[in-house]
Formats: sequence, structure tokens, C-alpha cells
Amino acid sequence: MDDTDPFDAIREFEFDGDAYQMADLTALEEAGLCELDRLPVSIRVLLESVLRNVDDDTITAEDVRNVASWQPDVPDVELPFTPSRVVLQDLTGVPAVVDLAALRSAVERKGEDPTLVEPEIPCDLVIDHSVQVDYFGSEDAYEKNVELEYERNGERYRALKWAQQAFDDFRVVPPGTGIVHQVNLEYLGQVVHAREHDGEQWLLPDTLVGTDSHTPMIGGIGVVGWGVGGIEAEAAMLGQPITMKLPEVVGVRLTGDLPEGATATDLVLHVTEQLREVGVVDRFVEFFGPGVSNLTVPDRATIANMAPEQGSTISMFGVDEATLDYLELTGRDEKHIELVREYLDAQGLFGEQSPEYTETVELDLSTITPSLAGPKRPQDRVPMDDMKTHFRGLVHGELENELDEIDEDALTRWLGESSAADDRPDPDLPETDVGDLDKLVEVDVHGETTEIGHGSVVVSAITSCTNTSNPSVMLAAGLLARNAVEHGLDVPAYVKTSLAPGSRVVTQYLEESGLLPYLEDLGYNVVGYGCTTCIGNAGPLPEPIERAIDAEDLWTTSVLSGNRNFEARIHPKIRANYLASPPLVVAYGLAGRMDIDLEHDPLGTDADGDPVYLADIWPTPEEIHTAVHDSVDSSMFEEKYAEVFEGDEHWEALDAPTGDVYEWDNSSTYIREPPFFKDFPLEKPDVADVEDARTLLLLGDTVTTDHISPAGPFSREQPAGEWLVERGVEPHEFNTYGARRGNHEVMMRGTFANVRIENQMLDDVEGGYTIHNPTDEQTTVFEASRRYRENDTPLVVFAGEELGTGSSRDWAAKGTDLLGVRATIAESYERIFRDNLVGMGVLPLQFQEGDSWESLGLDGSEIIAIRGLDDGLDVNDELTVLAERADGSTVEFPVTAQVGTPAAVRYVENGGILHLVLRRLLSQK
Repeated sequence: MDDTDPFDAIREFEFDGDAYQMADLTALEEAGLCELDRLPVSIRVLLESVLRNVDDDTITAEDVRNVASWQPDVPDVELPFTPSRVVLQDLTGVPAVVDLAALRSAVERKGEDPTLVEPEIPCDLVIDHSVQVDYFGSEDAYEKNVELEYERNGERYRALKWAQQAFDDFRVVPPGTGIVHQVNLEYLGQVVHAREHDGEQWLLPDTLVGTDSHTPMIGGIGVVGWGVGGIEAEAAMLGQPITMKLPEVVGVRLTGDLPEGATATDLVLHVTEQLREVGVVDRFVEFFGPGVSNLTVPDRATIANMAPEQGSTISMFGVDEATLDYLELTGRDEKHIELVREYLDAQGLFGEQSPEYTETVELDLSTITPSLAGPKRPQDRVPMDDMKTHFRGLVHGELENELDEIDEDALTRWLGESSAADDRPDPDLPETDVGDLDKLVEVDVHGETTEIGHGSVVVSAITSCTNTSNPSVMLAAGLLARNAVEHGLDVPAYVKTSLAPGSRVVTQYLEESGLLPYLEDLGYNVVGYGCTTCIGNAGPLPEPIERAIDAEDLWTTSVLSGNRNFEARIHPKIRANYLASPPLVVAYGLAGRMDIDLEHDPLGTDADGDPVYLADIWPTPEEIHTAVHDSVDSSMFEEKYAEVFEGDEHWEALDAPTGDVYEWDNSSTYIREPPFFKDFPLEKPDVADVEDARTLLLLGDTVTTDHISPAGPFSREQPAGEWLVERGVEPHEFNTYGARRGNHEVMMRGTFANVRIENQMLDDVEGGYTIHNPTDEQTTVFEASRRYRENDTPLVVFAGEELGTGSSRDWAAKGTDLLGVRATIAESYERIFRDNLVGMGVLPLQFQEGDSWESLGLDGSEIIAIRGLDDGLDVNDELTVLAERADGSTVEFPVTAQVGTPAAVRYVENGGILHLVLRRLLSQK
């Protein structure tokens, strides 16, 4: 039997007179390897990939048997997954292109053909993460923001245009088109590929990995895809299978229907909260049951989008008639849609499925209520009705120790904790005096004098593909805006409003519905087609607002229709950030504050002075349905995506380099050749015990990749700012960390430099600071690491639970590596960050259950040794850490190396995954 077809599974499939090859899953059932109906849909898709790619070298018949052996109690086996394509966004895509260019330079230095470095699977890069909301609330806001975007990012964009011509099968979607995941959902995603390989036509499921953690959004149309670090994505591009543990799969059984007033956003916030409680890290999630048919495909995509917030690798729905209807609505070819149906039906992957799951969770859609999430984690859901008491309790808890004495009864009434009707304040009387808790500060904004205080909404942003991909919530926001305008309501002058659609189709159907002018009347003008506020590109607040926040230490807020609200992500001066549906974003924008009970408190008054409540302007389900039906059609998608790769006049005017090898400019402050592959040895370095190490940081729980590698702006006083100023860059030209990710000098100085990160080696100090030992001097993290590196002192970082949660930022691992960190030691990790560390050759170690740096009495001054590596590294190896205090006493404790596969071990042994790939390319040559 053919070693590349050990199960006689490569069979012919005919469609519309054409013959295709396919890897037929039913052959495995015929061979007795599995019962397909029992396998979750996602596992069957992985199984097809392994079966189709058997080469008896990197992928073998045994790998097929391992995946086919899936049971609810999952066997401890690994699988080599080969995605059909890779998607990238520009913040992670630029460093990926820089790495590929650096690999080509390294190959050329070895005297070999640089085109040895060539993507082996199709890649699409969507430029969406760089546009910033500098201008807002005006008709020309979009044009002005685009001008600034190109002014700031021209050098980065020229590098991407170079990549487009230098690499085969590498497409770039220019700025001003949309958000990567919405473009993926509406256009790039095919569900099934018809693709030529070695002269034959093949059919295969559309699968992907992406350099953004929200890649699983594509699961809304039944496509298996998830986020990986740029390092792992680059390796996948170069033909390296992604080696992973066979995952557990959690099934979420949906019943019922959403009640009136509840949106898909409310649903996903409930799902996120519930699945965080269940615990789905490193697990796949599939949704099934009778309630699925009551959700539109955009509703499903909203749920799938927030897989990383839920903790799962993917959250997906199967392909059914609604999926095909969505493909038709979004302008996909009719013949291809029929091909999707027939191929998936032949593979047993079409329609309702009832497989076995590792665990099943129940969710009744009729129990969903209007909700928000915050103030700094997406899984912390707050019912809308509880928002007033929630926020007041939050502010009181944060400021309690700084307040003058307040009457306890007054405070209780203000907090809303009293249950006695007689104790509740008369709504017609002034609020109880609670001192500074409800203080107001006068500010002059845009020529108008107004007041802000704790709880004031200073950013109200309709943003993020999570929601802008869903016509029902976008049109609901438009309808609510119309009703608000007709009732005489307006947004306070201190609120920074913005509308950033995830594709140009959104603007077209808002215009078609006649609702866009009402949003614009309230200040929600289109500011750009990109992630904007959700990624941290909210732009500056008006200067008087920022001054008042600083002077009075105000706990102001943002409300956004996004998926992330981590500390300092939205804006470094905003302390509390809440996720909400687009209509609620507008509602809280109108209210101008978060400490409001929208069910009972008025949003404002009409022309007659009568109160206007949320219920007065909330659109009915019939209004929303009619608006969607009458305003959204397939011609919009066909028109807007017909020229998706062409770009506007700004893109056309970019003068990009050409050729196979990138021309590095040593004076550039945006794009520089990274040091990873310079002086590259062909022999792998292997691993060894770590001796005489020092602690760079002691961190607490839920330190995010935003803390480790922030994406937003920075000041001239920070190490990255100092480096730029030394090279003649003015502070107003700094741009953001995200925009500088092609420059390792900036990024390593920005690692662990978030203004809100707290190093527990210091008392009550926020920001990127540490103690240098043995001098006991306080300095920046970068300066300390520089001094350690000068003395060849290895470094470790200690942390609590959920280290690295958040966005899939490869620079969180790259920066850690360049600072000289050899290992991190934490109570638990987020999957992508852990894998990125491995991909850079940094060893992620985990405490034994019950241990922590706190329980072991560590304070960061110890000399650290990691023992057990001299004999080599094994999968999930048990190692020993020895911490020696200044007085000579020691603490010894066990840790587990979080390297879960033999492939991960090889990555660490080689100093990183790309180092391994480069060695293989050169040795094969």
C-alpha cells in the first residue's frame, strides 16, 4: 500500500462534471479506526488534514490513528496539523514579514539562494490595526485619520508591499478596507477549498491559523481556525506542521431563543462568563442543539469571535443551511456554495451533528439579559440593571482609604445597598452628599463648559469585528440613535464618540437604511475601517479632559463594542472600561456616565423637559428585523470586495522596495533587521541547567500580553521614547508600540513597560520598573536587563495565574527573550503566550499545585538555579528550582516544563522554532 495513502482514503469526487481528489474520512470508518458520528466536527476536520498530508516522514499513518482514536476521555497523543492557509494583521504581520526577510538575509549570508525561504501555503495579510482615532465627530474625520495613518506608517506599509511582490501566494489587503476577521468572514473564508496540487485538483476543508487571537471568529461559518503567535504562523507558512496535543472538546447545547431586548453581544458576554467558570483553556468548544437554528450566522460569529476571552482554542458552529444562506448573502459564487454542500455532505460534515463530547454545558438562550463586562476583564459580566451599584461600589472600594469621613447611612444609600424602601432617596431630591465620591470638575471642551467626575464616559466607541460584523446590532444602534435624536437627546461634549466599521459594507447598509445621519448627529461619524479603540488606538482625549483626570485622580470610563478591556489598553488614563453591544454603547454615550440605572434613570430630557428613558428609544425586534431585511443584500458585498486587494490612492502612491532580499536601512526607526539570525550557528545549542540567575520581575495574577508588550502610545521618559529621541524622533512622531513592532530596539525597551504593570519587588509602584540585584537599585526593567546581560547573568520572571492572557503578541515572547529571560515560572499560562515562549526558546515552567512565589516566601532578591536540564529536556519534564537568599538559606521547589510535545522540546533545544526551520532549510540544501 502507498506510504502516502496507507488507508486507501485518497478517492475521486465528481462535481459538476469535474473530477477532484479528496481524503475520504469514511475510509477510516471502513478500516475500523473510528465511528465518525461520534467524533466532534472539529476533530473530524483535524483528522482530514492529517490523513491528506501523510508523507511517511513528518506525518505518518500512526498520526492518523492517533487522531482517529479521539474519545471523550482524550488519549494523551499529539497530532501534526497543517492548515490550508494563514491570515495575518499588520501589527503581528509586520514582525512576521521582518522575520521572513531576516531569514532570507541569513540564507544569503550563508551563500545560498534566499528564495529557499518561501511560504508553502497561501497567506493573506489585512492592514487594520494601525488606524487611530485622532479625529472624530466630524464629516472629514475618516479622511484626516487616513492621512495620519499613512504619514505614521508609510515605512511599515512599504515593507508589506515589498513582501507582496517578494513572496508567492502572499496577498495584502490595504488599509481602509476592514478588520481582518470580518474580511475573513465575509470574503476570504471559503469553507471548502478547490485547490491544485502537483497537477491535480483537490477538495479540502478551509482551515487556518492567524496571528490574532480572535481568528476563531471564522468558526461562525464552520471553519476550524485559531490564533497563534507570529512565530508559529511563520513556521506554518514555511511548511512546518503545527504540533499540538489532541484536544478535549466541550459541547455547549443551546436551547430556547433570545428574549426581546437581548442582543448577540449580551449572549456572548454570558457565554464568556460561563465558559470561564467551566474552564476551557486548551480545549475546543462546539455549539449544538435546537437553539442554534435561532441564531443568525453573524450571531454565531459574534460568539466564535470571543473564543480567547472564553479561554478556548476555538469556539465553532457546524455548517448548515443558514451557513450556505450567509455565503450567498455575502456574494460567494453559487457554484462554490453547492460544492461546499456536496463535499461536506460526502464527508458527513454538513447539517446537525450529535457527537460525543468531553463535557457538555447547557445554555438556555431565553435567560440572556442585557449586560456589560468590565471594568478590566471581558469575563466579568455585569447585568445592565446592576451597573449603577456595581460602579459606585468599584469607585468606593478603590478610593475608600483616601476619603474624608462620610456619614455611613448616606454612603449606604449612595451605594444602593439598602433594601428598605424608606431608605431609598427620593429621585426628585438631590443626591446624598458623599464627599469626593461624586465630585464634579469643570472642563472646557470644544468651546463648551461642562463637568466630569468619577464614572464619566469619556470614550464611547462602536468598534471591533465582534459586533460590527453583525447587521442586527449595528442597525439597532442606528435605530436607537434615530429615536434619541427625535426625542431631542444628545451626547455630552466630553464624550469621545466614534464609529469604526469592520468592513465598508457596514457603512453602505447604514446609509441604505437612512440611519447613518442619525449616528453622525450624535457624533458617531466613521473614523476608519480598522480595530481602532478595541486594539488600544482610541487616540488622545481632549487635553482639558486628560488634565482634569490627572489633577483630580478621576475614575473615568469607556464603553465600547469590543472584545478586550484590559487595564490601560483602551487609554492609559481611563481606569474602567466596559464592553457592551453597539446600541448600549450609544445609550451610555447619551447618558455620559456609567453609574446610571438605565432601567429606572432617565438618559436626559426632551424639548418639553420631560424625562426620556432607555425604553423610550430602544428599537423593537420587528424594527431591527425590517431594517436588516430591507438594507442588507449580496450586491453590497460583491461591490465592496471586488477590488479588495487594490487599495486607494495612498496605497498606490507608496514607493516600495523590490527584489528577493529586503534592503535594510540601519537608520530606520521602524524596520530593522532583528538579531535572531545574525551569526547563526548550524549546530543547535541544546539546553543546560540555569545557574546564578536573577529575578527580573515578580508578577501577580492575570498579567496580560498588554502588560508584557503594550501596543499603545508611550512617553519620552520611557526607555523606548529615550531611544527614539536620541535618534532625532520627536515625541509627537513616536506613534505606538504596535506600529514599531518591526524595530526590535523599540520593542525590547517596551517589554514589561505598561504603565499599569505592577512588579511586586517594589512597593506601590506602577510601570516598567524593577530592582537590580545585588546593587538593590530601582531602575527600569530594560536598564536592569541591560546590566544583567553585560555580566552574562541569566534572568527569570515569576508570576501568578493566567500569565500572558490576552492578544496573541509574539513580541511578548520576543521581548522577553531579548531581555535575557531564560525561563518564566508561573502558576498557569495562557496557551498562545506559552507557545510563543517555547517558539522563542524561552522555557515556561509551572509551579506545582498549591505553590506560588508568595507561598514559598520569595521576594526577588534570591539567586536562582534551575536544575535537571543537563541531561536534556523531555516532554512536560519535572525540574527543580533552587532559590538562595542573601543569608545563605535556600528554598527548593519542583516545577513542570510546559513543553507538551516532542516538537516543542525541539524548539527549545534549537533556541526557537524559526531557528529550527532555518537549520532544516540550510541542511536540506
